[in-house]
Amino acid sequence: MKKYLKISLYISIFVLVAIIAVNLHVTSSTKKYVHYSLRKFPKNDVGIIFGAGINGDKPSKYLKDRLDAGILLYKAMRINKILLSGDNGSKEYDELTVMKNYCYQHGVDTTKIFIDYAGFDTYSTLYRAKHIFKIKKVTLISQKYHLNRAVYIGRNLGIKTAGYSANKGEYSGYQYVKFREYFSTFKSFCDVLRNREPHFLGNPIDINGESNYSKEDKR
Repeated sequence: MKKYLKISLYISIFVLVAIIAVNLHVTSSTKKYVHYSLRKFPKNDVGIIFGAGINGDKPSKYLKDRLDAGILLYKAMRINKILLSGDNGSKEYDELTVMKNYCYQHGVDTTKIFIDYAGFDTYSTLYRAKHIFKIKKVTLISQKYHLNRAVYIGRNLGIKTAGYSANKGEYSGYQYVKFREYFSTFKSFCDVLRNREPHFLGNPIDINGESNYSKEDKR
């Protein structure tokens, strides 16, 4: 019994060290690509805004701040188009309709809004950005805790990425999501290593062509 406990302990220590090492590597290799203000922020044609929860037909604070940051970049002409990626798994929970309505209501031209209906996690969003939307260079818009991982995935998939921090004020559960990010980063590192292919791919969508923003959806 003691032998198995020892083996379990060694395995646990190894996994813990691996998770910490991977997180340090991801953070150190991407920190220069994460920006916190418009000053000296690079211009990119496309900005990706990641879903982050809704309350009915309103964005959560996490998501609202991401949308506001993306709209700021758009109005400041640091990006020309916005690609929205989120969960639209049911009529009761449809992040993407909330996200695109918010952008439209806050002055973004709908011909400049593109929708990724199958970006169910950060890795899938960026893999699809490259293989479905054929994006080679992009701005990633999210909270600071998430940006290093997102930038790491993008750059390792061959996309030139810059991150823009959407942090604004206090967030409920922020310490928890920062803690959870350690494990998400480790998983993403493994996804990159094995070149995981998302479950949903589909036909290419030309990011330089007609927007796939649906005019039939509610606003």
